[in-house]
Amino acid sequence: MVTKRQVISADGFLKIVGSPEYADRIVELVEGEIVEMPLPNGEHGEVLALLTVKIGNYVLENGLGRLATGDAGFVLERNPSGRDTVRGLDLAFISKAKAPAPLPNTLLEYAPDLAVEVISPSNEAADIRLKIRQLLDAGTGLVWIVYPDLRIVDVHTLDGATTLNVADSLSGGDVLPGFEVPVREIFPAP
Repeated sequence: MVTKRQVISADGFLKIVGSPEYADRIVELVEGEIVEMPLPNGEHGEVLALLTVKIGNYVLENGLGRLATGDAGFVLERNPSGRDTVRGLDLAFISKAKAPAPLPNTLLEYAPDLAVEVISPSNEAADIRLKIRQLLDAGTGLVWIVYPDLRIVDVHTLDGATTLNVADSLSGGDVLPGFEVPVREIFPAP
């Protein structure tokens, strides 16, 4: 006997995760299925804090748009069959053109301009690759995948990917023009 899995839409997902059962859980909707994410570790949090300060200061000083952290939910795909995708992001930049006013208290119905994911040991490579593809397909211009244990950053755009190490600088490119930070500065000092 074959059991059919229940497919959940983005709207259904929002209702489900608003229930008390999900109060202390981090979840995403991946192609219509709820996936629980593990809690991040201390190293993850420290790297994310450093990135948030660097990017946040630049965005605020230049009036470029909005930042979201804490796995804010972005609807990356609304599929006619109901297999929607809602992804949480460690850090996201949304341009003033997309978000001229404060972000709403609901799922965001567009892709961020910049998406940043800090990798923890519990992250699965296949899911990260899928997330990168989903972000780029949805219109995200720049995706940074940060590996604290390796002290490198993979930079993804529609044109391809490159890997930066602590001797390199991380650039905002066309998404955050003029933003640049040495990669070594986004990792805690040894």
